Amino acid sequence: MSQGLKVTALCRVTNFETARRVLGKNDLHRAAEALAVRITDSAEECELIGVGRDLIEFSLNAADRGAVTAALQSLHVALDSQQRELLGEPHLEFAIGAACAPGDETDLLRLLEAAEIALGRAGDEGGLEIIDLSLADHTVDRLTLIADLPRAIAAGEMFLHYQPKINVRQQRVSSAEALIRWQHPERGLIMPGDFIAAAEESGQIGPLTLWTLRQVISDQRRMAAHGHDIPLFLNISGMLLANAAFVDEVCGIITANPSAKLGFEITETAVIRDPESAIRHLQQFADHGVVLAIDDYGAGLSSLAYLKQLPAKELKIDKMFITQLTSSHRDPLIVRSTIDLAHALEMEVTAEGVETPAALALLSVMGCDLVQGYLISRPVPFAALCTYLDEQDQLAETMTNRPVFLRSGSSWTRA
Repeated sequence: MSQGLKVTALCRVTNFETARRVLGKNDLHRAAEALAVRITDSAEECELIGVGRDLIEFSLNAADRGAVTAALQSLHVALDSQQRELLGEPHLEFAIGAACAPGDETDLLRLLEAAEIALGRAGDEGGLEIIDLSLADHTVDRLTLIADLPRAIAAGEMFLHYQPKINVRQQRVSSAEALIRWQHPERGLIMPGDFIAAAEESGQIGPLTLWTLRQVISDQRRMAAHGHDIPLFLNISGMLLANAAFVDEVCGIITANPSAKLGFEITETAVIRDPESAIRHLQQFADHGVVLAIDDYGAGLSSLAYLKQLPAKELKIDKMFITQLTSSHRDPLIVRSTIDLAHALEMEVTAEGVETPAALALLSVMGCDLVQGYLISRPVPFAALCTYLDEQDQLAETMTNRPVFLRSGSSWTRA
């Protein structure tokens, strides 16, 4: 039974730089927070999600598409009228990008990413753009996706988001994981869970991974040029670890880009599938300077016999053990023993799926090295990650009473 439409709205201050010069960064942020609170106090259906650098994120519910449009138009009017009383001058200008989907079947991450796309289309002159995901045919036709993949790779329909990993002791971003997305011209945003299996089945996973590798190298080079020389990780399908031609091509690309700092994430089940080839090829990657991370550890049939043979430097504990860390009796024992085991094998440990401060605190006590999850950031566009890295030093100076990386979720969504 339908529960109406769930809406995510991103409101960007389009004259942010001008307003910051007049008001100053701190006063501008306080004014934006006060404005956001006024909006939610006056509109019961509107919930404030967060206030970032130049962005306010709201969530609301509506009965149908017409009600969504009306609510967002009212939001635009409210932003304009409320700030006149609150701020005076300078007058903030807003563009709004929003996405809506059926409330009983909403993937919040997909909704947010669609809202980001809508915001990009809204422009800088008070625009309003809405993407209605309920109009799309969500039945993923595997054969159609397989047929579309080669064209999609060539046509530039693929793009990357990055999810940062935080060094717990240093309280800094130490690396980031690249996650691929597909903006299909007819189907809209397609998440990897829908097309990676199709890519593997059709033999397109190799070209798709090579495209990702080249894009990651380009992004890492741009980051390093701006003073953020951190490794970027990408996922390697287990099917490719037995492919000698693929491994040789990857090593050739890395050799041609010797300054790139790269990491590959592979699942333990990928190694178990063909251990002899996998271990040999992973050693080739390691010999070329690639940092290897074992992904989703514990989700499959963990094998210590293979674990000790892998040239990996990082072990990522699957989020199934992290999300219930503070409410389960067994998960903390498993996580703690896994951390101790990995340290004994001279690996760093990353906890995936960190969503609460309590889980972060417990992981810190346990000696976990790195954390990744929605408490830190959802996957975000490359520019948004760069913006955060640009501001990190200043945050370290001003936010002395809490970790510098615990920021409003919406501050990650756009540069």
